[in-house]
This record gives sequence, structure tokens and C-alpha cells, in this order.
Amino acid sequence: MTESQNSRTSRESADVVVLGAGPAGLVLGILLHAAGIDCVILERASRTHVQTRARAGFLAPNTVRILDRHGLADGLHRHGRRHGTCEFRTEEGRFRLDYGALGQGAQHHVYPQQNLVTDLLTHYLDIGGRIRFDTEALAVRDADGTRPSVTTRAPDGRPTPWTARYVAGCDGRHGAARRSLPPDAVRHHHDHGVTWLGLLAETPPSLDAVGYAIHDRGFAGHMARTPEVTRYYLQWQRGVPADAWPEQRIWDELDVRMRAADHGPLHRGAFLERGMFDLTCDVIEPLRHGSLFLAGDAASLLAPAAAKGANLAVLEAEILAGALIDAMTLGDEGGLDGYSDQCLAYIWRAQEFTGWMTRLLHAAPDRDEGAGSSFHAALRRSRLTSLRASRIHQEWFAENYVGV
Repeated sequence: MTESQNSRTSRESADVVVLGAGPAGLVLGILLHAAGIDCVILERASRTHVQTRARAGFLAPNTVRILDRHGLADGLHRHGRRHGTCEFRTEEGRFRLDYGALGQGAQHHVYPQQNLVTDLLTHYLDIGGRIRFDTEALAVRDADGTRPSVTTRAPDGRPTPWTARYVAGCDGRHGAARRSLPPDAVRHHHDHGVTWLGLLAETPPSLDAVGYAIHDRGFAGHMARTPEVTRYYLQWQRGVPADAWPEQRIWDELDVRMRAADHGPLHRGAFLERGMFDLTCDVIEPLRHGSLFLAGDAASLLAPAAAKGANLAVLEAEILAGALIDAMTLGDEGGLDGYSDQCLAYIWRAQEFTGWMTRLLHAAPDRDEGAGSSFHAALRRSRLTSLRASRIHQEWFAENYVGV
């Protein structure tokens, strides 16, 4: 065996092995590296894919504070935009909610997640952080011991084991971290019974607010991403392919559900991306299993109605980084012991509000006795009436909408 072949099959090591180069994994890697902790990020995709995969774009105030605190917010301050208004459109008309002027006066920053990931990755590499792209983590082993290992498949297909003191699973709901959980791990799962068609359109935003259209034919949503690109959503029949409708039909349906005839036309353009996804949510308890910790989508998945996922990921990464640094530099494992309970408190609060938003925006799912039943429709009208008229309800909405 040659020296290069031997190096490919030799056991690699780091004090912390981080699985996944999304917001959670990158923030965690940056903070650990800055503290002098030996860490490596293993990412199954290529660098190009990591930097171009489109995801959410709404960053909560607490997320911006975390990024500011660690010098990671230059890009979003230069290119992101503040946003503090949403508009609800119903059969009874429309009303706008200036949530940025309610509660604590907090607003979102609109900054596409792929731009944030590119910023974080560039920073991590600039400070000398180690990352292995095209390296698929297959399993985490011996997490209940003092030296867990991660079995990986290198870009050339060769198996490469990594050993660590701790493993951070930031590799999503289908990643190796979740697949490696012990039998006593509890998974809470809920299917809202709703499917969305997500659309990325090459067109300027059609309104200066997040648009939530509530219609008997299903929900439609409008979310600005950049001055040239807009995200749209259509409630979609589960099982129908994303490419089943031509662009013209989709735009016509968006016009109907967003009541363009009453409130102004939508700017049309080519669709850059279509994606279909079910609105489901789940939570793993606990988030610590020996030396294995979960963060981001590996810890919990939320329906996208309230844009909480990336914000929870950044928060969890900061909490986990602080706990790992204390454990490895001070010998204090209190933060690691409390990590799961601390993060789960945030996760369940986000799940509760996301569920409320999902019920507000959608007709009853088919599995409930008649989609759009009179009872469900009356409840939804009552919620919207209260949100339109009650200052207390509006304050509650604002606090939870921007909070994590």
C-alpha cells in the first residue's frame, strides 16, 4: 500500500467532529475553532451545493444578535433588509400588521440562507477551520463511551473512520446522527396534513410585506428574498408532482388565491426552482446521548409557516459551543448536562407557535371530517378577527413571530 493510500484509510481524529455544514454546524465550528478547540466539519455534499441550496431567509433578532456577537453578521448587514410587516388577505378583505412596531419593536432581517451559509463557510475557512466536503457520515458508534467514532465514506468511496471526544449531529433529519440514536430516544412526530409547493420566482416582490392569503382553494404565500427574486408558496394536493402544472397555470392560481383582481397584480417571471414538501414536525428527546449531541434539523423539524428552523439552529449552536468549550477548557460539564433541557424549552415554544400559524393559514386537512368544514372555517375567521382587532392578540403575535 502506498503512503497516499494508507492516509486515506487511516483513522482521523478531532476533539469535536461536527456532522453537517448548515447554519448549526458552521456556527458551531467557528465558535469552537475560535476557542482553540480541535474540530472538523464533515459534509456529505460539495462546497458548491452547500453554498447554493436555497432555504429560508428570515433571521430573527436574536439570531442577528448572536451573529453580531461573534463577528459573523457583516454580510447580512450589507445585503440584508429589515422587515417588519405582514399582510393577511381573506374573503373579507386584507389587513396589514406592523409587527415590528409591536411588542419589543423587533423586526426580521431578510437574508437568503444560502448567502448566510456562504458567509459562515468563508469565515470558517479564512480562520483555518477544517472541513471535508463530499464526505458522507454513515454512523456514529460508541457514543456512550469516552471515544465515539464516526464511520464515513470519503469522496473516492473508501471508508474513513473518525474518532472524537464529542460528536455534534447537525446533519438534518435523515443524517447519520439520527440514524445512530439508541432505542430509548423518543421521537415526537406530527403531520399537519398539509403540503406546500415552494416556488422561487425570478421576479421582484409584488408587495412590501410578507403575504398570507387565506382562500377556500388553499393557502398562498408571498415572501421577498431579494429585489430580483421572490418566494411563493401554494397549498398543494399531496402526491401530485411539483411539475404537474405549467407556469401559466401556477401564476393564474396565485392570482386567484392572493386576490390579485382586488389588491393588485403579481409580478410574473420564470420559476427558478420548484419544491414540494409536507408540513410535518418532529422533536427528538433528549438531545444528548452520551457524547453525541443534536442540533438544528437533527434535533427538531418545524413546519415552515413561521420560519423558525434556521433561527433555532443558530441558537442551539451557540449554546452547544459554550457548553463544549467549558467542558474541554475548564472541565465543567454543567452546560453539557443542561444542553438538552435548555434547547428543548425553545424548541417546544417554537413548535407551539408554528402549529398555531399552520392552523390559521390552512383549511382543515382531508383527514378531518371535510376539508374546510364550517366549524373549522368559523374558528379560522375568529382567529383572524381577533388578530385584526385585538391589540393584546397583536402583541402576542409579534412577540412569538420574531422570537425563538
